[in-house]
Amino acid sequence: MHAILVNLMKTGRLRRLLLRINLAVIILLAILIFGMVNYLSMRHYARAHWSRNAPAPLSPRSLRLLESVDSDIRITALLRPGHAAYGRVAALLQEYAAHAAYVTVELVDPDRDLARAEQLARQYRLEGSECVVFEIGGRHHTVPAAALLDHQAPSDDAGTSRTTFHGEQLFSSAIYALTQATRPTVHFIQGHGERSPDDFDRHRGYSRLAARLRDENLDIEGLNLGEAKSVPNHCALMIIAGPVREFAPFEISLIRDYLNRKGRLLALLDARVRSGLEPLLMDWGVVLENDIVVDPERTLSGRELYISSYPNHPVTVPLQNLATVLYLPRSVRPRPLTPGVDKPVFFALATCSTAGWAEFDPDDAAVQFNPHADIPGPVPVAAAIERGPVPGVHVQIRPTRLVVIGDSQFAANDGLMGANMDLFLNAVNWLLERAELLELAPRIYEHQPLVMDARQLRRLFAAVVIVLPGLVALIGLGMAWRRRR
Repeated sequence: MHAILVNLMKTGRLRRLLLRINLAVIILLAILIFGMVNYLSMRHYARAHWSRNAPAPLSPRSLRLLESVDSDIRITALLRPGHAAYGRVAALLQEYAAHAAYVTVELVDPDRDLARAEQLARQYRLEGSECVVFEIGGRHHTVPAAALLDHQAPSDDAGTSRTTFHGEQLFSSAIYALTQATRPTVHFIQGHGERSPDDFDRHRGYSRLAARLRDENLDIEGLNLGEAKSVPNHCALMIIAGPVREFAPFEISLIRDYLNRKGRLLALLDARVRSGLEPLLMDWGVVLENDIVVDPERTLSGRELYISSYPNHPVTVPLQNLATVLYLPRSVRPRPLTPGVDKPVFFALATCSTAGWAEFDPDDAAVQFNPHADIPGPVPVAAAIERGPVPGVHVQIRPTRLVVIGDSQFAANDGLMGANMDLFLNAVNWLLERAELLELAPRIYEHQPLVMDARQLRRLFAAVVIVLPGLVALIGLGMAWRRRR
């Protein structure tokens, strides 16, 4: 009997030992499977965007730009976590890193990592402000954090405000700038009262615009045709912004010769000002007359024209559903030309609605449409003109391009609201044939604050603090009582 009990004890110990070994093997296999699954998920994964306000995947233009870079891209974001753009910047930089293995991203908090922030300031010669630095092949480009967001105050009783995020535009532009060997030169014509890129005046200056053009890897120079007597050969783009005096005949001749040599021109010409360029633009199929375009359905004070829908053109494709504001614009209408080879082609970029018209008597206090004198809408206020090779024939001939906008105030320091900056930059990029930077639209985020009165707050407090925990407690008590039975 004693021997039987001993054998049973030995058998029980052996069984427990086997069970323990089996449990250890199961745990080890579970750990190995867990590690293998995590390793495979790190190598092979799919990314998805679920949040409505999460940054969308990179645009095809940005993806093609990343594919064209054959060097390592180092991105360093010197941002405080409390910055309004921090979350969007971090998420967007993750998108860049996820689509290219040679992109490395570093987020630095200047308040916590003082040593690293000071090292970056010395390395990139930063002035201490928050920014995002891109480095390729020893060259770097800095994007200031202040340029990332544009805020618009609530425009309705619901308190809905909109934030425009320019991250992808600025970041892809920085990468593009670092991949280019030379910087195109933009010449602002001076000598006729034009707006100046060196003018910081709030109403007339173009200093904000000039800073953004430099961020877009462009050099800016002034050009007085009366003094220079010629257009420099390195002039990639000529900008005429709001002249108030007429051009001399020999200056117009210089501009005409420049355009005939496949030049590029951006003309911002205000209403009721004769610049002397009207006959020249007439030859390019553009009619400028002494009128002002008004639209009762797209204005608040009667002095501005809001535009949120645009004809389909590379300049305006990224602007759909974004509002640009022009101030007392003049019409920019097409002139019928005889069909033929190498004729200028007119594309309307922005128009008033069918309720608007071109007013030829704007001094009248009560402006009304006169069917005998005025031109009914839609009337173009901005246009792109191109003259190049014969359509359908693919030859390497650089076309002549012009963009004419019937207002210059929209690009001034205090006029850069809504998508005005984007309209100007898209026009510049199209004129310079920088297709890599087109189709990069800013992202708009709507903020709808939750407004609750005292009664609603009490109900919310009761539901969260009392009802939900009470239900969990009741379920637990019910399960315990059932087990006791």
